[in-house]
Amino acid sequence: MKITRPEERTSARPPEEYFTGTVRLDPLFQAEDPGRVAGASVTFEPGARTAWHTHPAGQTLIVTAGFGRVQREGGPIEEIRPGDIVWFPAGEKHWHGASPEIAMTHIAIQEAIDGSPVTWMEKVTDEQYDG
Repeated sequence: MKITRPEERTSARPPEEYFTGTVRLDPLFQAEDPGRVAGASVTFEPGARTAWHTHPAGQTLIVTAGFGRVQREGGPIEEIRPGDIVWFPAGEKHWHGASPEIAMTHIAIQEAIDGSPVTWMEKVTDEQYDG
């Protein structure tokens, strides 16, 4: 058994090359071998968002606060709010972030395959974000 206390986890700003706007990442858990699952709480200030990306084993988002947006490649922008759970299948190109006016926090859960939980791509343009 392992207990991780809140003071043992440090908030961080994720790399700017993969995000637009102000984003805070709060790690929650990281799998230990042979596990592959990790989770983090991610807070996006209004207008902030990820770049386009995929996950080799998919990703689950659990929206805990605020109001946000998600989009899969070729699909419409969808609005998300607290209590919503979003599943992106393995390899599905997508992005997620806050609404233009309201911040959004979600818990992101994904598995690593061959040591990698994500493949980052190009940033979401303002035109794409605005729909």
